[in-house]
Amino acid sequence: MTNLILTTLDWVPDFPRGFVRDLRIRWALEEADLPYEVATTPVGDAEARLPFQPFGQVPWLTDGDVTIFETGAILMYLGEHSTVLMPTDRPGRTKVMEWLFAALNSVEMPAVPWSLYRWADDETQSPGRAHLERFLHGRLDHMEVVLARRDWLAGPFSISDIAMADVLRQLQDYGVFAERPACRDYVARATARPAFKKAFADQMAHFEAADAERAARSE
Repeated sequence: MTNLILTTLDWVPDFPRGFVRDLRIRWALEEADLPYEVATTPVGDAEARLPFQPFGQVPWLTDGDVTIFETGAILMYLGEHSTVLMPTDRPGRTKVMEWLFAALNSVEMPAVPWSLYRWADDETQSPGRAHLERFLHGRLDHMEVVLARRDWLAGPFSISDIAMADVLRQLQDYGVFAERPACRDYVARATARPAFKKAFADQMAHFEAADAERAARSE
């Protein structure tokens, strides 16, 4: 691998900080002790991002002449270059891959819209909202059974845990883990890891530095 460059937004408002998805990539890079640089793209210019990310989102990772978007794809790419993130044996890799996709499809699919309602303090009730509640709680009930039997999803800690823990982390302040202690403890184990703590602190520092730059320009 050449010098890795992780591109994220130059600034975001307070509420998404700590949840912008470059955090997942920072976390993986820190776990694997892979050197990288952070580049930025203007928050208000989605058009400029389209050549690198067809939905105008972040993050993307550049490795020499290779550019990768979507956090799941980036995590897989990094996993292929680090045994810390994914084992080399075929059964082990398969387990990591299936749980990575489970995190980003089976669990994140209901978690994101449900979280958006909560972040917006939207308590509007509707048949669709009720269906979403049942969908999310059903997925969490399945995860509770799985996590009650293991510390990590696929044996050793891996990219699948980075994805799943970050998905579940969005929900932890809303009481859904009150009767799901295995989910709660899993998130606590994952976010207690030094690599997560550094990735989180670095992302927060990145946006705080952007605050200072914006304030200086406005003076």
